[in-house]
Amino acid sequence: MSQARTSIPRSVAAHAVLLTYTVIALFPVFVIVINSMKSRRAIFGHPLALPSTKTFDLIGFRTVLQQGDFLLYFQNSLIVTVVSLFFVLLFGAMAAFALSEYRFKGNMLMGLYLALGIMIPIRLGTVAILQMMAATHLVNTLLALILVYTAQGLPLATFILSEFMKSISDDLKNAGRIDGLSEYRIFFTLVLPLVRPAMATVAVFTMIPIWNDLWFPLILAPAEATKTVTLGAQMFIGQFVTDWNAVLASLSLAILPVLVLYLVFSRQLIRGITAGAVK
Repeated sequence: MSQARTSIPRSVAAHAVLLTYTVIALFPVFVIVINSMKSRRAIFGHPLALPSTKTFDLIGFRTVLQQGDFLLYFQNSLIVTVVSLFFVLLFGAMAAFALSEYRFKGNMLMGLYLALGIMIPIRLGTVAILQMMAATHLVNTLLALILVYTAQGLPLATFILSEFMKSISDDLKNAGRIDGLSEYRIFFTLVLPLVRPAMATVAVFTMIPIWNDLWFPLILAPAEATKTVTLGAQMFIGQFVTDWNAVLASLSLAILPVLVLYLVFSRQLIRGITAGAVK
């Protein structure tokens, strides 16, 4: 009874903290969106003011749609993000299940190796990655970006999911083995549904760096046919002159898919974040 009484305030507090952080995180997005619909003078004169009849101007959106193929850029970014996210979650969950379920020589070393992948940024190997992609003729292809982002996200996904999978009851898995289920059936039908909140958390923290990344698209896929939306927005930023209306408009459009993907995973994300607060 006492546990039920104390769990409710903790859950409410956890949701309140999450809501506060969400408001703080969305404030820059709000500023970008409102300024994308204002004239250049209003952007610098009153950046926090809402668009009015005098300051409302959609010249930035018209410039974005007229210069460059932003629909293609959005398509490229969406393909790279969704496919990379799928492989990160699939292979990360499979690796986490193997590390948490089976005991073998090198288990701890394998976990340490994956942990090093979190601490050492993949950008340190940019030259070697570029050489590998050039040798395999993958430069200026979306596959090159998918491979890099999958390798980038696997260490964190494996580390987080393995901790969640360790908490799954062994009796449930052993019961499945007694019923004749294969290890793959146990993994896909018993284990994965129980770690969906953790997978949603990994998905959110993985998709945002992929969508917003400029480094690897600039190096591995700078061609017009393979540009991502983040790289495409750079055409409005010059060394001496910057079209701020177009920059803010392109950023506002780039935010929309991320918000949609966030809403898809938000329910499971909140469950994953607040899981430890209601125990």
